[in-house]
Amino acid sequence: MKAIIKRELRAYFTSVIGWIFLAAFFFLFDLYFWAYSLNSGYPYISYSISAVTFIFLIIIPILTMRSIAEDRRTKTDQLLYTAPISIPRVILGKYFAMVIIFSIGIAFVCFCPLIMSCFGTIPFAQSYTAILGVWLFGLLAIAIGLFLSAVTESQVIAAVLSFGVLFLGYMMDSITSMISSSGNILTKILNCLAIATPMDNFTNGILDVTGIVYYVSGAILFLFFTCQLVQKYRWSVSSKKIKRGVFNSTFVLIGAVIVVVVNVLSYQLPEGVKNVDVTNQKLYTLTEDTYTVLDDLDQEVTLYMLSAEDDADDIIAKTLKRYAEASDYITVEYVDPTVSPNFYSTYTDTTPTEDSVIVVSENYSKVIDYYDIYEYTVDYTTYTQSISAYDGEGQITSAISYVTSGDLQTVYTITGHGETDLDSSFTDALEKMNLSVESLTLLTEDEVPDDAAAVIINGPTTDFSADDAQKIIDYLASGGKALITTSYEATGDMTNFDSILSEYGMQVSQGIVMESDRSYYYQYPFYLLPDVDSADQTENVDGYIMIVDAQAVENIDADSETLTFTTLLESSSSAYLKTNLDTMTTYEMEDGDEQGTFILGANVVDSETGAEVTVVTSVLTFNDTVDSYVSGQNLTLFKGIVSDYSDAETTVSIDAKEYSYDYLSVNQGFVIASAAILIVVLPIVLIVLGILIWFRRRKA
Repeated sequence: MKAIIKRELRAYFTSVIGWIFLAAFFFLFDLYFWAYSLNSGYPYISYSISAVTFIFLIIIPILTMRSIAEDRRTKTDQLLYTAPISIPRVILGKYFAMVIIFSIGIAFVCFCPLIMSCFGTIPFAQSYTAILGVWLFGLLAIAIGLFLSAVTESQVIAAVLSFGVLFLGYMMDSITSMISSSGNILTKILNCLAIATPMDNFTNGILDVTGIVYYVSGAILFLFFTCQLVQKYRWSVSSKKIKRGVFNSTFVLIGAVIVVVVNVLSYQLPEGVKNVDVTNQKLYTLTEDTYTVLDDLDQEVTLYMLSAEDDADDIIAKTLKRYAEASDYITVEYVDPTVSPNFYSTYTDTTPTEDSVIVVSENYSKVIDYYDIYEYTVDYTTYTQSISAYDGEGQITSAISYVTSGDLQTVYTITGHGETDLDSSFTDALEKMNLSVESLTLLTEDEVPDDAAAVIINGPTTDFSADDAQKIIDYLASGGKALITTSYEATGDMTNFDSILSEYGMQVSQGIVMESDRSYYYQYPFYLLPDVDSADQTENVDGYIMIVDAQAVENIDADSETLTFTTLLESSSSAYLKTNLDTMTTYEMEDGDEQGTFILGANVVDSETGAEVTVVTSVLTFNDTVDSYVSGQNLTLFKGIVSDYSDAETTVSIDAKEYSYDYLSVNQGFVIASAAILIVVLPIVLIVLGILIWFRRRKA
């Protein structure tokens, strides 16, 4: 077989075909690689691979068209068939020669992530998984082209047939969608011929075991078909013609059945085995929080996806499969809106978007709209919207927790004293934790309602009445929870509001905390980046917290036997407190300013009553704009505080998985030089070299 491989490689590289193939490969791939990664700075090689896959349908037939057709035309196949080597070895020799040539191009692609890594952070696992996918796709395409080259003596016809068959396989998904949007037996059979579909998993960051089995078994099957076809030609003049024909047909059928069975068995593997998540964000992997919720399930839950199964959003569908495999209590069903347009009406009055998920238990249901599963950002320079994060697991786990819990609670935001409304991302976080958010005007209520998981007092600017303050004090005395932020803009005497804090050994100082240590503030000395102390509430904080226009809170009852005071946020020792805001002339420290370490956030627990109060000394802390400066870490702190207040079984909250990435920083000189070398010089050199070798051989 080695002799056959050498013969074929020599034939490819002493003619222009091998050189033209490599020149076309490098030109087309390098064009997209330069455009996406080097010029635009995208760190994912999969963008280039996805764009160039269709081009392989054209250039691979160029590589395969001569493999057997040319031997048949020149009758040199008879020499091979009469040589002391079996037909399968001849076929494999030709096949491996073409695979080697194709792999030369893929080897170059393997260097691209290394080149990209010089200019930024690269997801190597995703990159090489995508490269593996396109290499496997090439193996199958070459095997198909080899088989079709054995059908005819004409290289042109072989190339046209190969392109036609590969194009048909590439478009099969679209064809079956036109046949039936909901899917049927015919479309399921035809989808087995969709050769490009497994590529999607590889380029999306999934090491797809079923895809590997599909491409390898498909390549083996077409090599087997080729061997059987050539065997039939070889024996066509034999007296055993009929017998050999039956022999070939029987073996072809058996081979096809074996490949089908192998692929069917591969699809029965657990989702976590057959689809290995190699994405940096672990988009398709369930977290421990989800497994904890699923392990505690004791009732049936059905996840209805509003889509035909074949057309469902691939990421959501894979997530649902993981849920079904993780618990025997979870069932996944697909409901095609075109077949059952009113299915949703049992659970909601509002028409959900296609690909939405409805989570249903015996007594409760919750609709997760498709647009809540993905988070979006808007580029206001171009007014375009793009997906920024995937929140499928967070939403689905939260919904499962909701529909299986019979004791749902409410967080009340206190109003009537100039409080600031919570921004949307913070109220969304509460709702995702299965805590309904309602405003509460104490003036119109006799007491804080019994279903309160906690109350939030967000930066009051006018004082509470004595009656309002007493209602909060009574609620806390019965084991209640409160999150309180303060505002330096509070006007007048705040005696009654202060009495709530003093019940729990806390007092807020007037004025604003400033920083002189530049590592503790951002741009302005009152945009503080405090130290985050270790506590249950701050456990998940992984970065800076920003707190703007902060006051300071003091522990005025340090000797209490029942109150436990825990510092959450504190300034550096170089901080100072500006108390005369109306008369200050500079942000720098002045005479009369108090210097020292100031507490900016604290938690107090009353061991006698179970009451818990958390104070953060700036109303702007839980604000979307401020939170964006620190990449969502203020929101993480908020969720840590609230989850500590509430029943853990119903307030599970899993963060959305970010799609964001850092662009490559490629200098302009390298961009220009790489364009010239990769797109122009390299392909031209290969073609010229091929022509020179071909011309020298002909002249010799």
